[in-house]
Amino acid sequence: MISTTRENIITVEHLSKSFNGIKAVDDLSFSVQQGSLFAFLGQNGAGKSTTINMLIGLLKKDSGTVLYDGSKGAASFKDKIGVVFQNNVFDELLTVEENLLLYGCLYMVDKKAVKKRYSEIVSLLRMDSYSKKRVNTLSGGEKRKAEIARALFTAPEILFLDEPTTGLDPRTRAEVWDILGSIKRRTGMTLFLTTHYMEETAEADRVVIIHRGKKVCAGSPAELKARYSFDKLLITPGDSELLESRLSDGGIAFEKTADTYTLHSNDTAQAIELLYSLRDNIRYFEVKKGTMDDVFLNATGEKIGEGLWK
Repeated sequence: MISTTRENIITVEHLSKSFNGIKAVDDLSFSVQQGSLFAFLGQNGAGKSTTINMLIGLLKKDSGTVLYDGSKGAASFKDKIGVVFQNNVFDELLTVEENLLLYGCLYMVDKKAVKKRYSEIVSLLRMDSYSKKRVNTLSGGEKRKAEIARALFTAPEILFLDEPTTGLDPRTRAEVWDILGSIKRRTGMTLFLTTHYMEETAEADRVVIIHRGKKVCAGSPAELKARYSFDKLLITPGDSELLESRLSDGGIAFEKTADTYTLHSNDTAQAIELLYSLRDNIRYFEVKKGTMDDVFLNATGEKIGEGLWK
């Protein structure tokens, strides 16, 4: 059982959901610390959106427990939750301003307060240039920022982001994350991210990898890389035959692409020792650190490497 402390703003225990006899979410347990960036990483169809929909109360769970702030269910905590869904929920024929003001009036009685909050949000998300445009005329990135603005309107304690940058170009994705990072630093808001983009988990405080509805591992990015990924040592030798002979004699596995040899290592001292022993035959070398792509592939069933020595 996961211990519930004051630091855990969300605690999930043994959460399960099936559709037509097929397990979409299978006995998930995890906790999310207040003020953290929590990343839920998995391929499309892994159960990420189903999990979020149960956490926010849109989907009834088959079994398990979801607690907010130690003891509250989603219904009693709903005013403190903001959600950015995968799909646009705005009225496409209204402007961004009309949509946001309408949304604000659903939650705030004071119209002056609604307009004040609207101005703050538009400035915060740098939306002045298109706030008076109809939603159906916006680019994908502009629509995504407008959706984030809607979710932030009530100043939630937790912001759920379900695949927030899917379909966006790299520049717009970076801009979205710059804005979200700024919001987190300024407000201490908890961000709950689902994504299939491995690189988006790099700045997370904690990552849970889900595969076919099951949790396969959890930890900080650094912890997961140490456990499931290996550095790659790339060597371009002066004499290929000599290098291959030395590697074979030492029982060192390698892959060759053109004139470059790739070796896998989970031992930095071992790699340095190897480089030193081969120094007279090395024209170029590079060390590439393990990535979250490596973590995902290895943690979800791919064979984990065994270092340099066989």
